Amino acid sequence: MAERLQRLDMILGTYSPEKYKILEKNLSRPKNEIIKDLIDSGLKGRGGAGFLTGLKWKYAAMAEGEQKFVICNADEGEPGTFKDREILSKVPRKVLSGMGICAYVIGANKGYIYLRGEYKFLVPQLQKEIDEFHVYCDIHNLKFRVEIFLGSGAYVCGEETALLNSIEGKRGEPRNKPPFPTNIGLFGCPTVINNVETLVSAMTVCNIGPDEFKKLGIQDSHGSKLFSISGDTPKPGIYDLEFGLSLDEFVREFGDGDTKAVQVGGASGFCVPRKKFSQTTLGFKGGLSGDNLPTGGSMMIFNSTRSMYHVLENYLEFFEEESCGQCTPCRIGCQQLKKGIDAVKRGIKPPEYLEQLLSLTETMKITAKCGLGQSVANSFSSIVENFREEMIY
Repeated sequence: MAERLQRLDMILGTYSPEKYKILEKNLSRPKNEIIKDLIDSGLKGRGGAGFLTGLKWKYAAMAEGEQKFVICNADEGEPGTFKDREILSKVPRKVLSGMGICAYVIGANKGYIYLRGEYKFLVPQLQKEIDEFHVYCDIHNLKFRVEIFLGSGAYVCGEETALLNSIEGKRGEPRNKPPFPTNIGLFGCPTVINNVETLVSAMTVCNIGPDEFKKLGIQDSHGSKLFSISGDTPKPGIYDLEFGLSLDEFVREFGDGDTKAVQVGGASGFCVPRKKFSQTTLGFKGGLSGDNLPTGGSMMIFNSTRSMYHVLENYLEFFEEESCGQCTPCRIGCQQLKKGIDAVKRGIKPPEYLEQLLSLTETMKITAKCGLGQSVANSFSSIVENFREEMIY
């Protein structure tokens, strides 16, 4: 497993001295062949949800509509995640190549890069690359144009349907599903929405083929992934690591020798305690009760000097602030969870009250409209259950 720790640079590394060579190669391939390669590769969305990329493209390609869209989700609002910024800064051509291949496959002529508002400083450089990309498209008769759309700092707009509302000039809040964006998306048209890293990974599959791509990773979690590593670590930064890495190996490489917990997947992810490092691997499918733990890329390391109560309190303040307020479970639930742990900590409520709060998170998981409210249970339950003494004393 030691080889999984090597820096691969599959995502951030350069791929060709000739501009858009991989895109050009794929424009002459049958569209169904590209979709088959993506499905065979097992490539799953790198934003955290883990839906098969090939299936998403297939559904959009099959959908009827004169107008179709490709959207690159570069909102990157998850705390502790900063990998997409690096991709757009260093290798924007890879992102545009992925968007171009997707546009060719599904028959789209318009694309958007939904850029986090705080990343506005990337616009001049990114626009210059987009202008060159348009020249290439004209030369090769790819009728596709890309536009940058700046978000306004709302965490909930990282959710794909809230993102669609934002582009349409509406309030950034999630839509009901179904229908799904691949059938009825932006302005009612079939739309593919992929994370920045997902588009680069799709381009990589189209370059090296599914068999080569599957040599990295483990079953159900193929390829490599960018990890944004922060917290109590002597090696903060962005690393391209192979799926299948155990948290035990991860901590030995990136911890400071006193790691007591790792928050996998940002505030909406799971907090893994030291006793579970050896039994937890990074990959799709499952949660703390399973073998693999999915992540959108954020890896926050905490040592023994950190109060997990304060960590959880910070997460709940974030969720309370970022809730769009559309549904009651999330709007009221986040408030009550924050008030609840404060009441237990101050002795106003007995320790047993934590069980009622855990029950509330389970209700939120079932009834909240979007991933924001549903995922609050991840960090809350994993911190409360594994660090209960810190919630009380």
